[in-house]
Amino acid sequence: MKNQIRTLAIAAIATLGVVASAAVAQRPDAAPSTMIAAPTEAHKGDADGAFVSVSRFSEPDGPSIYKRVCAGCHMSDAKGAKGAGFYPALAANAKLASAGYPLYIVLHGYHGMPAVGKMMNDQQVADVVNYVRTNFGNKYKDKVTAADAKATR
Repeated sequence: MKNQIRTLAIAAIATLGVVASAAVAQRPDAAPSTMIAAPTEAHKGDADGAFVSVSRFSEPDGPSIYKRVCAGCHMSDAKGAKGAGFYPALAANAKLASAGYPLYIVLHGYHGMPAVGKMMNDQQVADVVNYVRTNFGNKYKDKVTAADAKATR
């Protein structure tokens, strides 16, 4: 019995080490000497390709980003939700008329909304903002660019 417990404990510790090393990302502002661990090729991304690294989304366009990242809270129809939290509707939302507003929120967060734009490149941020502003009953045609996202960071 002692040997079985010991074997299970060793396996658990080894598993935790693998999970911890996969979860620790290199901070972009950290000097190489301060890195704890960088993801290895074997740990980059998840099984269905949601991340290019443990800190970056891989989706190539606005609809894909919305479906994978935003719809979890704002719902697939962008009508929002109430329950354990409040997730405002993005559908037919007059606050999206100013392109700078959703751009700022995606990049910096607001109230309970995390700054998910930190896990996207500038083009991905522009793409998802443009997607939301031109879908779900929103008809705002002025587009934001990757340069706008970079300037707002």
